[in-house]
Amino acid sequence: MKKKWLLIISFALIFLLPRIGAYLKFGGLPPGYGFFPARQVEQDPGFNLWVFIGFSVVELFVYCFLLFPKWFGFKTQAGVPGEKKAVGYPPWFKPAVIVTLISWLLMWGRFKLVYPLEHFTFVPLWWGFIFVLDGIVYKRNNGVSLISSKPSTMTLLAITSSGSWFVFEYLNFFVMENWYYPNYTIFTNFGNIAWQLLSYTTVLPAIFEWYLLLKTFKVFKDRYTNGPKITISTTWLYILLVVGLGSFVLMGYFPYPLFFMLWISLIPGLVPAMTVSKMWTPFTPISTRGDWSYLAMIGIATLLNGFFWEFWNFGSSWFHPTEPTNPNYWKYSVPYVDVIHIFSQMPLLGYCGYVLFGVVCWVLWVAMANIFGFNPSITLNDNDDETNG
Repeated sequence: MKKKWLLIISFALIFLLPRIGAYLKFGGLPPGYGFFPARQVEQDPGFNLWVFIGFSVVELFVYCFLLFPKWFGFKTQAGVPGEKKAVGYPPWFKPAVIVTLISWLLMWGRFKLVYPLEHFTFVPLWWGFIFVLDGIVYKRNNGVSLISSKPSTMTLLAITSSGSWFVFEYLNFFVMENWYYPNYTIFTNFGNIAWQLLSYTTVLPAIFEWYLLLKTFKVFKDRYTNGPKITISTTWLYILLVVGLGSFVLMGYFPYPLFFMLWISLIPGLVPAMTVSKMWTPFTPISTRGDWSYLAMIGIATLLNGFFWEFWNFGSSWFHPTEPTNPNYWKYSVPYVDVIHIFSQMPLLGYCGYVLFGVVCWVLWVAMANIFGFNPSITLNDNDDETNG
């Protein structure tokens, strides 16, 4: 228990500190707080060229890091090719493809004969897609995948995913709803909570399946393993922790200027506490051996998955703009940079946010595992070390 106390306190402060900032700003909770699913309560500040340029420079740096790691001191890794076996797709692959295609068709098609089935397509669509990804991992990884070898871990991922996404929904209130759900009247209040609980189970399983799939490609697995080693002293870890937790107060007080902190603050708000407590995080291999592959691949994995999130969400309104009936359909309301949309809703600069979102999701997964006492390892092969760094 002594090992957990700093993490538990930090995790609890993530929920408390934005309320303090909001109280100082609004004299209470922010407008729109408590409406679930989230609703747009006021118009965000419009486009700002200088903010757009600033974020563009940062995101260009991130993409250069991912595309050209040698520019940042990474050396070519002479990996040993693994033995490949002739393995077919698992039994669940074809049924999962069928479920995914049917759910996709119903979500976009709006067939009156099967109304209102389109209300309930999000969960089978995404769980079907997760099983499809797992089947591809199974074939490429010599018959070993998350579902075939660690079904209990997949179950824990789903449960943790549901809880962890509520962390983002909660923090979303304090940045004045960066995203919201216009079709909240389809279900009752209880129905919305129950359905979203099921829907959120898909987030972590999907991005970790993409991560495991990327690991089956040598070009991704070895590209970021031999880079600069960065070690942070214990003193600086505590300083980062204070800064990270303090940013939650500022986020509540400056909801528009600091809207992006929703996707950043969780890292300095949790990782230093975990590192001081000798817990593994995706940052641990950087300090021990200069291995950035965990961060890079989970970021790329989430970016790839983000394409499908936005693509399927886009079709929910594109074909029937005056009658959207998907309760999971979301819109964005982002200040300053809400221009150049891809798939009608997501601003161009928002896609880089997926890279960071994947890292935060992994941090939350490991944090909850340490708090509640289950094994966070998603390793599939003996030479992997997601829990040992």
